[in-house]
Amino acid sequence: MSRILVTGAAGFVGFHTAKKLLDEGETVVGLDNLNDYYSVQLKRDRLVLLEPYPEFRFVEGDLADSALMERVFAEGHFDEVVHLGAQAGVRYSLQNPRAYIDANVVGFLNILEGCRAHSVRHLVYASSSSVYGLNGKMPFSEADPVDHPVSLYAATKKSNELMAHSYSHLFGIPTTGLRFFTVYGPWGRPDMAAMLFASAIAEGRPIRVFNEGKMRRDFTYVDDVVEGVVDTLRRPAAPNPNWDPAHPDPATGNAPFRVLNIGNHEPVELLRFIRVMEDAMGKSAILEMLPMQPGDVVATYADVDRLANLTGFRPKTPIEEGVARFVEWFRAYYKT
Repeated sequence: MSRILVTGAAGFVGFHTAKKLLDEGETVVGLDNLNDYYSVQLKRDRLVLLEPYPEFRFVEGDLADSALMERVFAEGHFDEVVHLGAQAGVRYSLQNPRAYIDANVVGFLNILEGCRAHSVRHLVYASSSSVYGLNGKMPFSEADPVDHPVSLYAATKKSNELMAHSYSHLFGIPTTGLRFFTVYGPWGRPDMAAMLFASAIAEGRPIRVFNEGKMRRDFTYVDDVVEGVVDTLRRPAAPNPNWDPAHPDPATGNAPFRVLNIGNHEPVELLRFIRVMEDAMGKSAILEMLPMQPGDVVATYADVDRLANLTGFRPKTPIEEGVARFVEWFRAYYKT
């Protein structure tokens, strides 16, 4: 069994990942700063489900605190690190850009330094589909250039990939970046589509539908995502023996570095997602049609062939089933 650091352990994907690792008998140290970007109580309630595991220990602290991070690594003797802690949210990055540099850039540097100093055998970290920015070719492939982000959040995630490559090249640290595509499910974030839509429908408030509902997202159920994260963790990155510097593949290298998409490979128009949510809630939505928002992209669509070839990854959860499970949790948690 491994000793694994999971950052963002009180967050949405971090909580589910930590729980799956614990269910499989691993020893997990969870780190989170419990910031108030969204409900701290929701984060604490997630942790309540992890605390009964004897192999779980929680550390409250900030990724940007270099002294704390040095101590966590020194005491933890980690075999692997799953770095899911970050300042999330595209639109919030327009309001509070410094929070993204502190958490996503300085914090990631502290993670890389911890992995270097303590010979961690694999770092898996969260990137994002937002790095594809203005790319128009669909589906998004890891072989595509990602040089035109449209939000600071996306720029920090691209910077993580670049920083990881430099540490893989210089110090031989195996690193895998996972570009997540619109994760949803029980215990989800209140600022994401599923929770916003369910709350609005339950309370009879209008749903703000951007780009007249013509946005398409590769909605991916959280259990499918976590399965991909854990399966990837157990397959450390290795140098690509066929990597050609004359025609470089941006998602691999001659270092133990790789970047992988993790998505549903089946984009859904926002209005269809809302209709599925209405069916699950048994109540119609009130729609407020709005134009595109700064920092948004029209569509996301993941090519997941590389992840499938590596791990056998195949999303198993259609949106009708995933939304129904989410609504069941939503009603129980919020007592609607």
